[in-house]
Amino acid sequence: MALVPLVPKEDIDAADLPMIEAGEDTFGTLLNTWLAIAHSPGMFSTYLPFIRSVTGPGELDPRIKELTAVYASLLNHCRYSVSHRCYSALKKGVSETDLERLAAGDFASFTGREQLALRFTRALTLDLPVTGREESVTGVDADLLAQVRDAFEPRELVELVMSVGLWNALNRFHRVMDFDLDLGEPPAAVDAAV
Repeated sequence: MALVPLVPKEDIDAADLPMIEAGEDTFGTLLNTWLAIAHSPGMFSTYLPFIRSVTGPGELDPRIKELTAVYASLLNHCRYSVSHRCYSALKKGVSETDLERLAAGDFASFTGREQLALRFTRALTLDLPVTGREESVTGVDADLLAQVRDAFEPRELVELVMSVGLWNALNRFHRVMDFDLDLGEPPAAVDAAV
């Protein structure tokens, strides 16, 4: 059961309704996360454009964005986010086999940049929250930071860090909210890894 009740469409604030309807047109349904966010009038009208700016086209390879978003969701054990991120990844050309390999931690078939981005995602998701400033000012191993700095252009790095940070935040929001799935179940092997 969700932590908060979902706001019925007819009760959504007028400031948010145009964005809610634009999202509904895109997905063909109203997502549970949106209907929870609707409890805070005006928030959704800034939320959706921000999500689109982070997840949309940019300098970073879209495949890397998708793989790292699924991986962060897996690392956070958030089934709702995994469902959404798999839905997106599959629509954008990531294969179910790649998602299964990702869930199994088998990165050998991924490119070098993809593997590095996944290692970086793991560090941002698991290491950073438990690494004190006395150990690392950034919370990430200095060698790993040097590798990503060498492998990615500054604009790519900003997109990568923002994307992983966004999914870590949303994973925590979604997991605590305990939403029912609204975009279908993730592939079985991926679901089993959540």
